[in-house]
Amino acid sequence: MPTSTLTYSLTQDTHWQTQTNWQTPDTPFMRFEFWQALQDTGAIGEQAGWLTVYIVIHKQSSSEQNMPESPLAVMPLFIKDHHQGEFVFDQTWAEAYARYGVDYYPRLVTSVPYTPVTGQRLWLANNVTLSSDILAAALAGVDAVAKQVNASSWHGLFMTQDMVDTAEQTLSISQPSQSSSPSALLQRQGCQFIWHNGGCNQPQPMFADFEEFLATLTAKKRKNMRQERKKIAKQGIRCRLKTGTEINQTDWDIFYQCYAMTYAVRGRAPYLTPEFFVQIAQTMPQHLMLAQAITESDEVVASSLFFYDDPNSPNATLYGRYWGALAEYDSLHFELCYYQGIEFAIAQGLRYFDPGTQGEHKLIRGFVPSKTYSLHRIYNDGFAAAISNFCQQERDYMAAYRQQAHDALPFNIDNMPAFQG
Repeated sequence: MPTSTLTYSLTQDTHWQTQTNWQTPDTPFMRFEFWQALQDTGAIGEQAGWLTVYIVIHKQSSSEQNMPESPLAVMPLFIKDHHQGEFVFDQTWAEAYARYGVDYYPRLVTSVPYTPVTGQRLWLANNVTLSSDILAAALAGVDAVAKQVNASSWHGLFMTQDMVDTAEQTLSISQPSQSSSPSALLQRQGCQFIWHNGGCNQPQPMFADFEEFLATLTAKKRKNMRQERKKIAKQGIRCRLKTGTEINQTDWDIFYQCYAMTYAVRGRAPYLTPEFFVQIAQTMPQHLMLAQAITESDEVVASSLFFYDDPNSPNATLYGRYWGALAEYDSLHFELCYYQGIEFAIAQGLRYFDPGTQGEHKLIRGFVPSKTYSLHRIYNDGFAAAISNFCQQERDYMAAYRQQAHDALPFNIDNMPAFQG
């Protein structure tokens, strides 16, 4: 489909959701129910500093009325004057702009708010495949918004490799030797740690149980993990998992106390409200698992909330998202956020477990370093070349970091995965 046959429109409401049949998103975080809860509870919107615009892409109609056809794809866009809830950091770019007396705000962001999970960043209609034409139309919409609000830049966060590959077909990703015009895209790379059910050297059957996973590790690491897990029982703590509608209102109330405590110790208010969690419990329970730490007196003292894919979906994944504790217990974070997640992923037949961003403590527990991508567009010629150089240097640094992290993996020689770059 030639690019000239595609057009876009901009809207701030979600009427487009009813104008066609949409593909099932690749993660729970792109489900309409998740976004509706963000909107209804004020987590996104103008008051939150996440002013939302939807870029609706469709085929140009050939009718006399020149009315656009049903949407082919939609990309969310946020107009922001802060960096909260993004997890790909460009504050140093903002500081550089400030030193030269240039406005860095507003800036444009395409992401899942408060959620550092790689995945699709466009909703696609049934029987539509992401193409360079669709992405070109989406970026034309981004450029139009940038011009309207005088934005400094656009940031597409935690993009899939497919999205990055398509971007390379659409517009050349700038090299530091080039002038990096505003039509260029800059690529950044990062690292997250992902657990693989059955190991990374696919194809292999998934693990039968936690002990089979432990058998892939060195003897020292197996011993360390078993000792960590024994500490939980010695402190009089047991763990309980609940899914979907098993999670009752009392559970949610206690979970929120735990979640809020994580922010309170840093002197901050939580991004998400109790109403947000109540709403997703009602609208997408099939994607929720709650792990609880319970004392001998049946008191819940810590909670960890997970999302998960339909086990029958391709690359089905467990996502560790929100954790908090009301008291300090030795090794409880590792048990509730990682080991309980691993056991659940094995039991449910989920291929991967993404426990969240950052942390070498995940690495030594069998979570493998994985490359993440983001795409960036700089509208100021004076800064574009310098930022392009920064991105190249950062990619080199991150490649070396991933290699070092890979070399520190706890697997025995027979199960050590190949380095993926």
